[in-house]
Amino acid sequence: MKLYYVPGVCSLASHIVLREGKFDFQLDRVDVRNGKKTDGGEDYVALNPKGYVPALKLDNGRVLTEGAVILQYLADSKPETKLAPAHGTMERLELMEWLHFIATELHKGMSVFYQATAGDELKAVMRGRLDTRFGLLSKHLATRSFIMGEQFTVADAYAFYVLRAFQKQVKATLDGPLAKYYAALAARESVKAAMELEKLEP
Repeated sequence: MKLYYVPGVCSLASHIVLREGKFDFQLDRVDVRNGKKTDGGEDYVALNPKGYVPALKLDNGRVLTEGAVILQYLADSKPETKLAPAHGTMERLELMEWLHFIATELHKGMSVFYQATAGDELKAVMRGRLDTRFGLLSKHLATRSFIMGEQFTVADAYAFYVLRAFQKQVKATLDGPLAKYYAALAARESVKAAMELEKLEP
């Protein structure tokens, strides 16, 4: 399979999970500034009309998009890794809740900070909302090592990305449970390997 990615953006979560699960995979970087061609010479918009990453091309040629879907597909491809609870369980529904929360409230909640035309007033409003949302994650992590308890799952890979973006883009400072959690994730071999390849600092 092949992951289409841009260094340092949300495709990082899928990259981490591919390494965590020891998948056989290739990477193809998308050049978003020059016609969205990939390093491998593909027209990315033809491959994925949405135009953004990640996208995962399967061995049968099918292409999956949307990070939270890709993460669950990977986890279900290797259930022995326990990267996601089994379908049909309450634990799986809880994981899906967290993935949805991370995607809609944390990840998309930061989008205004990527917009050069966004004013300070709007950013202040959104920053307040983000502080509240990240506060919920912090409270949840105060009594457990990972989002789902003591087992690393795909939700943690996605959480690593949003926590990194919260610091880099929003200029937030992590403390308490979030700081401890982020440091533990950054120390994982899968995270270090993905960060090294994408030439990123924690």
